[in-house]
Amino acid sequence: MGNELELIKELFIKWTGFDPENIIPLPGSGSYRKYYRLTGGLNSIIGVFNDAKKENDAFIAFSQTFHQCGLPVPIVHIVDRSGRVYLQSDLGDMTLFKYLSETRCDEQDFPEEMIRVYKKVIDFLPKFQVSAGKRQDYSKCYPRQAFDGQSMMWDLNYFKYYFLKLAKIPFDEQKLEDDFSALIQFLIEAGTGYFMYRDFQSRNIMLKDGGPWFIDYQGGRKGPLQYDIVSLLYDAKASIPEPVRDILLNYYLERITNQLPVDTPSFLKYYYGFVLIRILQSLGAYGFRGYYENKAHFLKSIPFALTNLKYVLESKSIPVPINALRKLLETIIANPSFQQHKEADNQLVVRISSFSYKGTYPVDDSGNGGGFMFDCRSLPNPGKYEEYRSFTGNDLPVIAFLEKEPEVEVFLNHTCSLIDQSIRRYIERGFNRLMVNFGCTGGQHRSVYCANQLANHIRSKFNVTIDIIHTALDK
Repeated sequence: MGNELELIKELFIKWTGFDPENIIPLPGSGSYRKYYRLTGGLNSIIGVFNDAKKENDAFIAFSQTFHQCGLPVPIVHIVDRSGRVYLQSDLGDMTLFKYLSETRCDEQDFPEEMIRVYKKVIDFLPKFQVSAGKRQDYSKCYPRQAFDGQSMMWDLNYFKYYFLKLAKIPFDEQKLEDDFSALIQFLIEAGTGYFMYRDFQSRNIMLKDGGPWFIDYQGGRKGPLQYDIVSLLYDAKASIPEPVRDILLNYYLERITNQLPVDTPSFLKYYYGFVLIRILQSLGAYGFRGYYENKAHFLKSIPFALTNLKYVLESKSIPVPINALRKLLETIIANPSFQQHKEADNQLVVRISSFSYKGTYPVDDSGNGGGFMFDCRSLPNPGKYEEYRSFTGNDLPVIAFLEKEPEVEVFLNHTCSLIDQSIRRYIERGFNRLMVNFGCTGGQHRSVYCANQLANHIRSKFNVTIDIIHTALDK
């Protein structure tokens, strides 16, 4: 992580001619890209680090075309020689999702002003799909040039392996595969003749200077018209009421017909099939981040996605036989265990992170400004001994080493006492986020062990959600 910061700093100096005054890590999203805000002089710039060079190439190429077409996207100012680091425009911090969260009173509250904002967003979508789509270099697409049958099967398998299997939901593999194939064959008929943004949703739309700006389109490829408007209107936690979805869908159909003739009945024939595949892909993503990577906040989107799924299955026609898939989804929707994630939205979430002091501190994405920071470097270090270097604080040899050290027990006793006091007070006051960080030299042994011990202690005493992240191990 230290190396990536140096690369970003060097690029900033090369572009501006002077050192940055501040480098602030920004909250991550569902990707492995790292974002930093660099300020210096009159400049505020976003530095991006991403090891996936082909993904960077796609974003940079698409950005250039969109900018040439007059679309509001970030300008990529400079790219380093490795292709892993670049600087782009700083569009601020107000996403469409944040605006919704701060403005609405409840899930059914969707005032006229919000509809106007969404219409401004939709005004640009046909321009991405058609006008700019005609000028894109699709050879830059990553990982695939079109949302074809192979792409659809990847998404459905994502749902199968990272949601169904990790949530331990039984299913008949052959029957499910047969229904996947039937759904794909149906959706392929819609064609792939337009630019498909791929993740056109509220967290990838910034609000700045009175209008929308668009980010995170590096997964773009050729695709059908339906997919992106589906992504926007069935964005899980945005919880757009159905009457509003109908208004916005009709508005989109009006706007797209200004770009090209659209047969509305044909468009709608495939529309809810794309709603279905998008929801299933999203559930796969929530399962991967939540169940597999132990990032509990992703699980909170599951009940919202299931609400959308229930509406589509009960109210809309998908003209293809998918009986096994439909029965499986109805079973999932009726399973009360998934609703617990939504109930946990009002619970206190304690995020516990381990990190290396050679890198950067963990980022607080709650907006609360951070929390506790405990320095484990005073504790006995198993990393000094050859026999422990290949292990981490998750492994029994390191755990046994640290459990024998009296200093570690004293350190954890004091730590747990402080955190207990804060948790009690946070629960009393209705707070919902607490952050606790443990750092050590390499972020591999002592900090990982202490983070795990605190998590176990809290689980034994409090009914709270624990989100544990080992930043040095999760690279």
